[in-house]
Amino acid sequence: MALREAAHVTVAPNGAAAERPAASAVSADFGPLDALLRDNDISDILVNGPKSIYVEKGGRLERTDVCFRDDEHLLDLIRSIVAAVGRRVDATSPMVDARLPDGSRVNAIIPPLALRGPCLSIRRFGRDPYTIEDLVGFGALTDEMVRYLRAVVHARLNVIISGGTGCGKTTLLNCLTSFIPQHERILTIEDSAELQPQQPHVVPLETRQPDIHGKGEITARDLVRNALRMRPDRIIVGEVRGGEALDMLQAMNSGHDGSISTVHANSPRDCLGRLEMMVLMAGVDLPLKAVRQTLTSAVHVIVQASRLSDGTRKVLKVTEMVGMEGDAVQMQDIFEFALAGVDANGAVRGQFRTTGFRSRYFERLVAAGVKPEDLRF
Repeated sequence: MALREAAHVTVAPNGAAAERPAASAVSADFGPLDALLRDNDISDILVNGPKSIYVEKGGRLERTDVCFRDDEHLLDLIRSIVAAVGRRVDATSPMVDARLPDGSRVNAIIPPLALRGPCLSIRRFGRDPYTIEDLVGFGALTDEMVRYLRAVVHARLNVIISGGTGCGKTTLLNCLTSFIPQHERILTIEDSAELQPQQPHVVPLETRQPDIHGKGEITARDLVRNALRMRPDRIIVGEVRGGEALDMLQAMNSGHDGSISTVHANSPRDCLGRLEMMVLMAGVDLPLKAVRQTLTSAVHVIVQASRLSDGTRKVLKVTEMVGMEGDAVQMQDIFEFALAGVDANGAVRGQFRTTGFRSRYFERLVAAGVKPEDLRF
């Protein structure tokens, strides 16, 4: 089952996790999934087995009547997808990440780990991602928040985008990356390449899984260390998941300002806790207070994204690191989305508001050329 070069794909424009509408991703060689991949309103395709296929539309999951003939039919498709990016899936390597030619994210897991048969998850991405203006139009954030975030990136503050699955972290990361000046050298590090920086001087790096003999693995931590030798102006890590957090934080603390990354976490406080855990996973023998001091000096801003109960995506908080008070990290929210409940139709109600706190980095932002009036919210 061969794959042909993909055209643009999309996901439902109901929030920050979407991409711009476009043409179909694949040829009919994608078999039963072809029609789903041609539907511009579908953001996720979730294959739980040959006879159980769900899609996400408009933020809601729904079952389809699409099916494969049997497990082997589904496995043929999975093998074609992963082979196209030089990876494999078999009994000795039963789970794998891959991507479609359009950048859509793919995860596959097969028996013996998947007890009811092969599973395939496709997160849709297009070649023409939504802009920050699009996200404002969707209600994911406000113009004032955009002015602040643009200033933060321009002033080379280090930013972590925090959020759960499907909340739009990658889309927000793409948008913040677009604020980086055109002349800067950007290195991106990902497990499966999804970022789409539009600047001319971009070096994308991708991790590599071990071969059938368990050799040849290149981890995100390996790539972060190597990136430091490549004269980067900015290092963008698609998602921090493990020991690479230590190397990234050390880079942020040693002159590589302006880094941006994402972390899977449910709040700014949870994000810091996750980073603490990842630093300790790197095998360093440091007291917790020292780890927290490293975090507060390296990370300047946390952008907390969320997918709400009605399927919309919003930036719930924009939070600055203040420093340490004893053993505790102090933070302050600059912006927040105040939830006000759900209406009769199930739509989440609320409003964005500023907290009234002046940015801790006001002088640094102004010194970088940001107009003071652009920092009055």
